[in-house]
Amino acid sequence: MPTGIITGASRGLGLALTRALAADGWRLVVDARDASALERAVAGLDGVVAVPGDVADAWHRRALVEHARERIDLLVNNASVLGPSPQPGLAEYPLAELDKVYAVNVVAPLALFQVAYPRLAPGARVLNITSDAAVEAYAGWGGYGSSKAALEQISAILAAEHPQLRVHAVDPGDMRTRLQQEAFPGEDISDRPPPEDSVPGLLALIRGDQPSGRYRAHEPAGAAA
Repeated sequence: MPTGIITGASRGLGLALTRALAADGWRLVVDARDASALERAVAGLDGVVAVPGDVADAWHRRALVEHARERIDLLVNNASVLGPSPQPGLAEYPLAELDKVYAVNVVAPLALFQVAYPRLAPGARVLNITSDAAVEAYAGWGGYGSSKAALEQISAILAAEHPQLRVHAVDPGDMRTRLQQEAFPGEDISDRPPPEDSVPGLLALIRGDQPSGRYRAHEPAGAAA
């Protein structure tokens, strides 16, 4: 039974992927900051261990890895924060809030990788969930977008340093999620596809033999972004 860690699994893409992998027979360790929401989300899913906490906390990252036990086949860094909403321009961006965005979106994924690395199996997949805001300069997306750009560069360097692993930066595309609603407060986002539509692309990377790199979840399997 393969074992994986998925952060940010109480809703959205993290929950959709958790459900798909649990149905596939994976043993999963999942987290979210809201303990009650996490427990409700994964209730009834076989092989899923819920460990509530904040990925920005070192003790919580260690707990995730300990619950995964000796061998980890998959690490999905999905948890992220948008920052202030409505989003300010960079000239007005509060730096204390930027510190929080980078702590969750950049430092925490790397820190979790560092703790998990001794237990990552040869050929293990590391999926760092990113965004088109990492490569496109959208006004008002400076905090979130720059944090995802940093995560993508970290992903690329980890891939170069650890060729025995498959390290993927994955852009899931627009999704109908709480983070998307926070980015567009007061707007109707019902035209966005549900996060479940992005799961097949993630599963293709988890199950397939694609090389490390940046991928879009809606591209054909094996087509790098």
